[in-house]
Amino acid sequence: MTQTGTQDANSTLTGLVTRYERIFEITRQLNSTLDHQALLRQIVRAAAELTHAEDSSLLLLEAATGELYFEMALNVASTDLERISVPIDGSIAGWVVRHGEPRVIQDVTREPHFFKQVDDQLQFRTRNLLAIPLKTQGTTIGVLEALNKRDNSRFDDADIKIMTILAGHAAIAIENTRLFQQSDFMAEMVHELRTPLAALKTTTVLLKSPQIPSERRGELIDTMAQETERLIRMTNEFLDLSRLESGRVRLDVSRFELLSLIEECGVIVAPQAGDRDITMSASVEPFIVEADRGKVKQVMLNLLTNAIKYNRPGGSIHVAAYLSTRHDDPFVEVAVADSGPGINRADQKMLFQKFFRIADSPGAPQGTGLGLTIAKRIVEAHGGMIWLDSELGVGSTFYFTLPSSPSV
Repeated sequence: MTQTGTQDANSTLTGLVTRYERIFEITRQLNSTLDHQALLRQIVRAAAELTHAEDSSLLLLEAATGELYFEMALNVASTDLERISVPIDGSIAGWVVRHGEPRVIQDVTREPHFFKQVDDQLQFRTRNLLAIPLKTQGTTIGVLEALNKRDNSRFDDADIKIMTILAGHAAIAIENTRLFQQSDFMAEMVHELRTPLAALKTTTVLLKSPQIPSERRGELIDTMAQETERLIRMTNEFLDLSRLESGRVRLDVSRFELLSLIEECGVIVAPQAGDRDITMSASVEPFIVEADRGKVKQVMLNLLTNAIKYNRPGGSIHVAAYLSTRHDDPFVEVAVADSGPGINRADQKMLFQKFFRIADSPGAPQGTGLGLTIAKRIVEAHGGMIWLDSELGVGSTFYFTLPSSPSV
């Protein structure tokens, strides 16, 4: 072997050793991450780094429907990936799922299984790609892709080996985050369900007593009805949050007038506000919002209901929406302000955590402590933010942002 050949071989070996050292470091990081979305971001960053690719993406198979969805991409906002599915038949990723084997496509223009619609939708041009199955316990749960090898190079055997190692650890880490979320959430859910169930059991026992007067029986029946409604509300919110945290919720994004949505929500909560003599007003600029209308309505109703519930009798609520100056991209900022007692700093820090509740106002219905957590997940799924400003004795204002453009 010539001196030049020896130097090239040594250089290649050194590069491989460096990559393997790096993947061991990355896999340790993956195994210590229990946040699902943060884990997916780590995986696609690692895939691009280890294969010297310009981009990378991760698709997961939805067990209930058998559909393959994009869940994360290195250079694409998560909101742009929402609802992008890839056919199992007629796509490279689908082929990888069906066969459970890697695929390397050095020129996608010559590949009949290349699903060009995704490039068209994301305004991206794929030149070549490496797709590796994400497998755990013999089952393929998704696909990890590296796209466009840098310097117009070709993906080689070393890339396949390093990506296969990464995909193996990534699949286990993904399953671990899913199991952690399910077990952690189940424990919290069971704990929360015990209170209304215990109330129903006690009420049932009392109703069986022949000594209970008829008027008292009516009160107990009302209590049972309230606790039953509470259980229904809690289970619905548990399901909502579980889907949001697991990434199974798909946003049905459309363009709609924000003002009409806010007016619609105002009509819904008007009877509650009227019962407490609370006045409502709004100043909303004519914006067209690009979001899931049903989910945004859920956020608005939660904030308005809280503003009524924690307000003072005879108080006020004001809703405002305006073009945000906090972002480079066009965003609308929505503010829901109330004239309630305000929230102390300690409670503000805990407010968006699961099952956290501020002490309820006298006579107010008890909440589940999930509404604001769900609202936060919905807003963040749109690429927005949610936060609050509050001053004791003055009131609270909740803000959230959504992608938008002014109507014309």
